[in-house]
Amino acid sequence: MSDVRSAGRRLGRWGTAAVVVALVVAGAGACSKTGAGGGSSKSTGDAANTSAAPVIQGDITFNDANLAKIDSALKAALAGKDLSKLREAMVVNVAVDYWNAGKTGFTKGLADLGVKGTYQAPANGRLDQQLSIIQTLRGQGITGLSVSAIDPTAIKSPIASANGAGIPVLAIDSPLPKEDGAALYLGTPNYQAGQKAGEAMKQALGGKGQVVVLVGSLTTSNAVERIQGFEDALKGTGIKVVQKLSDGMDASKALTNAQTAIQTNPNINGLYGVYSYDGPSAGQAVQAAGKSGRVKIVSDDSDAQTLKFIKDGVIQATVVQEPYQQGYTGAYLLAALKVLGKDATLKLVQPYLESDGSTLSSGVGLVTGGNLSDYQAKLTALGIG
Repeated sequence: MSDVRSAGRRLGRWGTAAVVVALVVAGAGACSKTGAGGGSSKSTGDAANTSAAPVIQGDITFNDANLAKIDSALKAALAGKDLSKLREAMVVNVAVDYWNAGKTGFTKGLADLGVKGTYQAPANGRLDQQLSIIQTLRGQGITGLSVSAIDPTAIKSPIASANGAGIPVLAIDSPLPKEDGAALYLGTPNYQAGQKAGEAMKQALGGKGQVVVLVGSLTTSNAVERIQGFEDALKGTGIKVVQKLSDGMDASKALTNAQTAIQTNPNINGLYGVYSYDGPSAGQAVQAAGKSGRVKIVSDDSDAQTLKFIKDGVIQATVVQEPYQQGYTGAYLLAALKVLGKDATLKLVQPYLESDGSTLSSGVGLVTGGNLSDYQAKLTALGIG
């Protein structure tokens, strides 16, 4: 869900994905960015290499059924309430195409509620920009804030200040420690996402090989959880993660990392791209080396170039998220938290919370060549394809 952009720009988030939801709901579920430009056409040799690739089972069911129930419950509870004074804000971590779906969902949720709101994104994914945006919005009288925090430590004080002023805060996309004070986390179960990527890699490699992980940061919670899930899924196989290469949220560096890994170790036969631009960067590197189909790629998110590479057989599978629903259901949650109160809101959503008691999963999916057209059709139906 992103157009192809230059690889030189820095990004503040990992994840491109687009989203999928039950089409009966006006909603469905971090960040999209491509690497350096580069075609997706395959040589005759590449096509031959991919023809024998194992079939990986796709899955785009997400957590749609439960999200639909949550949306319905919140809508019923808010019926007849005075929402005229609400002004909600959704602040994400970087202005990239992954979040277009989130913005669309948030805008739709606001419209269905009949309340005002604003969507904001720091252009370059900088922490100081995000904190400045939040401070400005506070001065404009927002009544609720959903945020994909760039830094969990830095966001703690703004959340405490907002709570003190009666402004509920919802964490989206990237979980925050409970002590940070967000009422709930609505987003991807990142460990499960990593497991799904690991299972796909096992199938792609037939249980044996050497894999390099490409990632924007080795310390952010969502990336750490994904890599842990990925590695756990590989336990007991003949697949070994031999390197984890951080690109500092720089797509051009991700491309260089992928190229260097392939060139320096001829035994590398798998790449896992964690951030949204890492998949396209891996695809470009593999394709340029003439190893499409021989070096298998599993990525995260549904960047437009990622989906193109899946169609061409360069990327074997990508784990996708639901930023649309983070925007749509997020709008309802902010209204409920403000109007009904935290206790009443938590009681409504409690049946759908994860075991930690504070996470609403938007689910994860897996897109492959086999279900690519179905996934794209759902995105189009949501207006984000």
